[in-house]
Amino acid sequence: MSTLATLSLIPGPQAIPQALAWLESVAEQQHWAPRMAFKLQLCLDEALTNIVTYGFGDQPGRDAQGHIALSISAEGQRLALDIIDNGIAYDPTQGQPAALAESLDDATIGGHGLRLMQHYLEDIEYRRVNEQNHLRLTATPEPDPVG
Repeated sequence: MSTLATLSLIPGPQAIPQALAWLESVAEQQHWAPRMAFKLQLCLDEALTNIVTYGFGDQPGRDAQGHIALSISAEGQRLALDIIDNGIAYDPTQGQPAALAESLDDATIGGHGLRLMQHYLEDIEYRRVNEQNHLRLTATPEPDPVG
């Protein structure tokens, strides 16, 4: 796979909008189909929200030493978005999506990010290496709808 772009971030409230603006810029430069850009932005938003919210917040001084590195790579039409952070170890691939509510009255907010990511992505891979989380989100274009 060839790397198209990279970005380094400091965990915190500005990391998510910075990352989404970066990915939007890459999508425009690379002329991605709107649906490809949308699904990668949605999944990046979900993953980073969890990393920033839960990966660094409970450890004193952790934010000051924290880092998040993003890279987007391509192999043909397949895109891989890598997210590497030195936050608390967490494997999102081991989680179970929240149960779907039977009615709007029973619905709760949260717990459905993994389900969204599984729907939009071809693959989600996680590994922990050298005290860092490595999350790879892989997407492929969808065929154009007929007629």
